[in-house]
Amino acid sequence: MSRTLAQLDLFGGPPTPVIEGGRRGAAVQPITPPPALLQLAEALPESIHLGTSSWSFPGWAGLVYDQPQSVERLARGGLEAYAHHPLFRTVGIDRSYYAPLRSDELEAYAAAVGPGFRFLMKAHEAVTTAFYPRHARYGHRRGLPSELFLDPAHATIQIVEPFVRAMGEHAGPILFQLPPQDVGGLGGPRHFAERLHRFLRALPRGPLYAVEVRNAELVTPDYADALTDVGACHCVNVYPGMPPPAIQRARAATDRGPALVIRWMLRPDLTYEQARALFHPFDRMVEEDRFHRHALAELIVDAVGRGVPSFVIANNKAEGSSPLTLFRLAEAVVARLAGRRPPGPLA
Repeated sequence: MSRTLAQLDLFGGPPTPVIEGGRRGAAVQPITPPPALLQLAEALPESIHLGTSSWSFPGWAGLVYDQPQSVERLARGGLEAYAHHPLFRTVGIDRSYYAPLRSDELEAYAAAVGPGFRFLMKAHEAVTTAFYPRHARYGHRRGLPSELFLDPAHATIQIVEPFVRAMGEHAGPILFQLPPQDVGGLGGPRHFAERLHRFLRALPRGPLYAVEVRNAELVTPDYADALTDVGACHCVNVYPGMPPPAIQRARAATDRGPALVIRWMLRPDLTYEQARALFHPFDRMVEEDRFHRHALAELIVDAVGRGVPSFVIANNKAEGSSPLTLFRLAEAVVARLAGRRPPGPLA
């Protein structure tokens, strides 16, 4: 049996389309969930929102979608089918990192999902990048400072208000993802924490704000205090150069936050280009990362015990296929909640 077929067997064998009232003519159909997947989803507390970075991956045929689809078709019409997956209660909106989304786009996303589903949306990079990278796509802005860096007025008008208004009950965390940057250019860790605090304090109250930094030296007691004071969350992230989840938890005081936000992005020993070449087309587990699986499961179980929600985003470049990564993570969480030994590696 091929490795791909072995992965599909994990979800109950060959997929068949879901046919519900009004859905027969839909361009993109979800898989019919096998009993094991439904049982796992039912055992997962409602406070845990698992999801992936975007939903437009043809390699997920048989894992999320009933048959192969193009990237373009999935981008336009795959979200409703994605949201039918029993484990998926959130998804990352990554497009918004490159430019703020229009209200009608956000409204269309909200209309495609059901009760209990929450979106995690990235803020526009102009707000989170102190100096634009020297990359061709930035044109004349290459190497120049961003005038909108940590600008609360711009963030409120262009990011927060449209998201809250369009998403309504489906609004989850707004993520301010700061790429790896020159810490000296940020004024050092203490100055950064103070500026971040002023920025977050000036945003509208009510939405859940999360901050993801990718410079380990920025995760300081001052940073933790800044987040705690305004009720924001540190986004625990698995990314090269960042400390293990338990250390991030301790340094960023994630147990003081109103929610747990996690993004499992990339194997720490790979670049994005290396991971894509190794894992594409993202239809199977290629290299398991049991260390981070169990470390993140511990954080999620702790959040359940504290009575706060969890938002967990997995990327294909973590282990090879984010739907399968989340399946195994859910197994580990449910086993811990039941007091059992977490499942071992894939057979």
